[in-house]
Amino acid sequence: MKGKLQKIKEIVEKEMEGAESAHDFLHVMRVYNLGLHLAKNETNVDFEILKTAILLHDIARVKEDEDTSGKIDHAILGAKMAKKILRNLNYKEEKIKQIKHCIIAHRFRSGNEPQTKEAKILFDADKLDVLGAIGVARSLAIAGRYGEKIYLDIPIAKYIKENLVGGKANGRIKDTSKHAPNLEYELKFKHIPNKLYTKKAKRIAKGRLRFMEQFFKRLKKEMDGEM
Repeated sequence: MKGKLQKIKEIVEKEMEGAESAHDFLHVMRVYNLGLHLAKNETNVDFEILKTAILLHDIARVKEDEDTSGKIDHAILGAKMAKKILRNLNYKEEKIKQIKHCIIAHRFRSGNEPQTKEAKILFDADKLDVLGAIGVARSLAIAGRYGEKIYLDIPIAKYIKENLVGGKANGRIKDTSKHAPNLEYELKFKHIPNKLYTKKAKRIAKGRLRFMEQFFKRLKKEMDGEM
């Protein structure tokens, strides 16, 4: 298995060349390490499925980011790409099926909820990477890339009504210049613990969220010249 995983790492790293920093190969390896950490607290985990799925979960991310039509879902395309890679590496068809499910189900918006233990661990590890100090760093990197503000002091209900499609909290952002990391925290990040599956991930998420809450409170004060 070690030789196969190394080959997969090489393939994924090449596919992700040029990826933006919030979703690059370093993100994949952070999720990999988090996933193995979470798996220590679980029973009957198939580590071949878990490790392989984590390494491949964002293999189509660059293709989605570069797609101007908005039709590419990196989870769906990634599963298709993974199937071809895994067959070339002589993975058993049942393993391929399980790995594809993990990849498809790792995304919030896919509409495919994780059904297996390995899929749930991947989902949790991937979501944890948007929280805490790394979550702040990623949010600011994304803000710079897409022209967001550093911080915006606006009532969340007003923001949802004015800048999210359909006036819904899960609606697409209309104008990124009117978005900011603290708004992403209010809309998405603070709700993540309730969406996780493993007890260990929920504990980690709560700790990381406390850091983010303190950070954004201090950021507001510094923006207002109070500190």
